[in-house]
Amino acid sequence: MAQVEVFSTAALPAHRRIDYWNALTGDALTQLVADPLDRERFCGQLTLTEVGRIRLAELYSEAATVRHERHHIARAQDGKFFLCLQLDGMSVYRQQGREAVLRYGDYTLTDSTRPYEVTFHEPNRTVVLCIPQCELRRRMAAPESVLARAMPGGESLSGLLSSLLTRFWQQRVATEEMLLGPRFAEAILDLLASSYEPLTRSEALTSSLGLARREQVRGFIESHLHDPRLTPRRIAQALSMSTRYLHHVFNDDGETVSRYVQRRRLDECARALSDPAQVARTVTDIAFGFGFNDASHFGRVFRARYGLTPREYRRRGAFAPGRV
Repeated sequence: MAQVEVFSTAALPAHRRIDYWNALTGDALTQLVADPLDRERFCGQLTLTEVGRIRLAELYSEAATVRHERHHIARAQDGKFFLCLQLDGMSVYRQQGREAVLRYGDYTLTDSTRPYEVTFHEPNRTVVLCIPQCELRRRMAAPESVLARAMPGGESLSGLLSSLLTRFWQQRVATEEMLLGPRFAEAILDLLASSYEPLTRSEALTSSLGLARREQVRGFIESHLHDPRLTPRRIAQALSMSTRYLHHVFNDDGETVSRYVQRRRLDECARALSDPAQVARTVTDIAFGFGFNDASHFGRVFRARYGLTPREYRRRGAFAPGRV
């Protein structure tokens, strides 16, 4: 059984903490970048151990946005799935066009071979299981079909897995010696696969064609966010499907096509507004660059999503880099 190792930014001067934290988490899990809400007050602690072929990590940090982007993926050697279990605070995970909001005991699955983003606006503590992709694929059909889906910690098999992992982690960090062999890791992975089985079975029933079509729709949307004419009708025409079928294959994710388009445009506008490299662009230029064609409408929907006007959001970003 591997020992528990603890790393912290506490002893470092404030200006060195975020670079150290990004390098530390990149080595332990996968390459990423964390942009804290407050760089001067940021602190983080990483606790590591292993069980069989699973690496377990507890990450505590102040509010931040974490991104795993395409250039990080290009440098990675082996693909991994991450099971992320919320212990304190609230997190929002985004991958494959989905969004999972996690509170205590909830968990979700992410894939290191695809871009993802995690946002938390308050101090946050999460346990992450780093699982070799081959280990999970031996037990689950199409794990990518359930990425960024929130699994509730208080229900059925997902609750059983959540409770097991929470109690195990509490005991593991408190006990110097805990004799657990590879079979315990096997049991965790089997229970994990079982908790997702209803979802993966549902995906299988809708057929791999339906999944492929959903990915095709998302891909088309992502590459045409700048186009103000991006409507469900135009998407359907471009992909040679009826509008009715478009809604059928897309709405399995619980979000309409139009809402997805608007959310993704707002995400990209928020990212641009908080980017120091784009400070010379006006708010209207950024909004129109991502497909909005009415400044007043953009202001209303932006405020509804983020609780601030675009200009307030940009001014706040000047004092809180990386806010999304």
